[in-house]
Amino acid sequence: MEPQINILLADDHQIIIDGINFMFKNEPTINIIGAFTNTNDVLNFLSTSNQKIDIVISDINMPTISGIELCRKIKEDHTGIRVLILSMYNSKEMVKEALLAEADGYVLKSDGKETLIKALTKINNNGTFFSEEIIPIIISQYKNHTHKETSIPLSRREEEVLNLIVNEYTSKEIAEKLFISKQTVDTHRLNIMSKTGCKSLVGLIKFAVKSGYIS
Repeated sequence: MEPQINILLADDHQIIIDGINFMFKNEPTINIIGAFTNTNDVLNFLSTSNQKIDIVISDINMPTISGIELCRKIKEDHTGIRVLILSMYNSKEMVKEALLAEADGYVLKSDGKETLIKALTKINNNGTFFSEEIIPIIISQYKNHTHKETSIPLSRREEEVLNLIVNEYTSKEIAEKLFISKQTVDTHRLNIMSKTGCKSLVGLIKFAVKSGYIS
C-alpha cells in the first residue's frame, strides 16, 4: 500500500477547494491537512505547525503573493516540502516562471482526478509530474540552446537513468525497468546531480534538454 501523502491546498476559489476535498475524501493515501484561500496563511501554517507536510498544491493567481512566489518561498525556507502547481493556465510564460521557482509539477485544472493522483504519487516518490500539454512547453524553453555535446561526462547507465528521470519515472520504476535496485538508482541520481550541479529534478530536466539528451 502506498504511504499516505499529507497535503496543503491553496486556491482562491472556495468551490475548487471544496471540489478537491470531495474528490479525495475516499482516497486512503491522500490526506488534506489544510486548505487556504490566501498564500500568506499557507506560509504561516508551515512556520507554526508541527504537522508533517509532503506536498503543497497551489493555484497561480492568489491573493497577497502568487502561487509561483509561494513555491519559491517554500523551496527557500521549507526544505523537503514539494510543490505542485494546479492551474487553468498553460501559457509559456506561466510554465517558465514555475520552472524557475523549481516547482515539482504542473497540472492543469482541466485534467482529471486520476492525473492529479498520479502527479501526487510521483512527486511524493521523489519524481516530477507535468501535464501532457505542459511538457512540450518545457522543452521549447530550452531547445534553441541545445547542443549534442556536453563537457559533463555521464556514464551510459547515468544517461539511461537521466532519460527516465526526465520522462517522470520514479526511482522505483527506474529500478524495475533497468533491473537494478532502487538503492543503485538513488546512487546514480545523486551522482548525476553532483556532476551536473543541479539541485532539483526540474534542474535536471533543464540540463537534459540543453545538453541534447532529449529533443
